[in-house]
Amino acid sequence: MEVPAIEGLFIMNTTLATGDVPLSDGFVAWRAFVAKNPDLACGKLMAQACPHLTPDEAAAYDAPFPNAASKAGVRRFPQIVPEKPDDPGAATSRKARDWLSTTWKGETFMAVGAKDPVLGPPVMNQLRTWIRGCPEPVVIENGGHFLQEWGDEVIDAWLRTKM
Repeated sequence: MEVPAIEGLFIMNTTLATGDVPLSDGFVAWRAFVAKNPDLACGKLMAQACPHLTPDEAAAYDAPFPNAASKAGVRRFPQIVPEKPDDPGAATSRKARDWLSTTWKGETFMAVGAKDPVLGPPVMNQLRTWIRGCPEPVVIENGGHFLQEWGDEVIDAWLRTKM
């Protein structure tokens, strides 16, 4: 079966954890917070990160996580993000970085939430340098980490690049 070629990247508040670049201070703080709070209040966290959400929208983020046991993945994820070069996954991220910087030929759109303390502008600007031909990111001034919650602004910005 032939795998279709990837023609474009649409990137929002993320990174490649390569293990040879320090994790952001915000990510390290998030990792520590999650480790100390095994029964995270996901809806409350979303409401703080996305103040424009209605109470019902914030509560919807709690729905998949009715108890501490259901939050095992939420708790585990920050702990498994590669931090050192020999951590599991770090070599894969470095391989992706190398491919993106030397071989990538597709279109890239990058948006970043200016208020994201974990993967905000400094992290995204670093990622941008790793992606061949990546234009300046669109900065959503009120945007936080969960930039999808500013979807209208992000899509409008993306559409402007198409005109």
